[in-house]
Amino acid sequence: MNSHQKYLRYTWFLLVMVFLVIIAGGVVRMTQSGMGCPDWPRCFGRWIPPTDASQLPPDFEKYLGKQDIDHSFNAYHTWIEYINRLLGALLGVFIFIHFIWSFVRFRKTNKAIVWLSFLLLVTVGFQGWLGKKVVDHNLAVVKVTTHMLVALVIAAIPIIIIYRLEKWERKADTWLKNISVAALVIILAQIVLGTQVREQIDEISKSLDYQQREVWISQLDNLFLVHRSFSWLVLAACLAIVWKARPYTAFKKITWLILSMVGLTLIFGLIMMWGNIPAWAQPTHLLLACILILAVFTLRLRLK
Repeated sequence: MNSHQKYLRYTWFLLVMVFLVIIAGGVVRMTQSGMGCPDWPRCFGRWIPPTDASQLPPDFEKYLGKQDIDHSFNAYHTWIEYINRLLGALLGVFIFIHFIWSFVRFRKTNKAIVWLSFLLLVTVGFQGWLGKKVVDHNLAVVKVTTHMLVALVIAAIPIIIIYRLEKWERKADTWLKNISVAALVIILAQIVLGTQVREQIDEISKSLDYQQREVWISQLDNLFLVHRSFSWLVLAACLAIVWKARPYTAFKKITWLILSMVGLTLIFGLIMMWGNIPAWAQPTHLLLACILILAVFTLRLRLK
């Protein structure tokens, strides 16, 4: 394997790591562990979080007291949140290595790759800062939504780098290009709506002490109806892409991925609606939506 292939493989590895961090974030939300570490970057004032209440600092109430959460210590929630942070920190380290590698390899031959890698590094740094703000403001909805959108940007940048280096086959199709742009806007809006519905679910579940799942959806406002209705637009846009891309064999794999992801995303949305929002379905639904929008983004890159 030559150095070019190694660099590409490492960039693919970064993309996989981004998805792992997104999954970890979904598990944090699924288990209501978002405030398991009520301070940042430490956890209860420690670099290694406690495993037992006896290990809490004498002034631990100052951490829990400023947050709108249960004041009892829960090691399960603490370590889920801490592992999520560790994965994010590892991703930052791997991206820093990627930037150094990009600078050394492409600073004279392909400066665009260097700038993209630098942008990736800056964006991850911003995401870390935003994570601190999410904690400081007790998972405020606007910051949670922004956190999700920044994660999508972080995932999109490695795809652009790979696209530039692998020289994927491109096609000229104005209609398909316009449809893919429209689909990106629709899916992005749907993801934003979904994060806001999720925030409402968090508030409702918390008010009911995380019991009575069967009534959570009935207490949502019209935002949920908009989110549910928007799913038909997402489906229509993706079906239009698949239909319009039929003549291009080069797009066969990516269109099948789009079709699979939109179908599975809808299925898991129905599972949550009819199954009283099972916890395991939430991060899966989010992950599928992220793969879907990035698949459409990849297709758009390949259109002249």
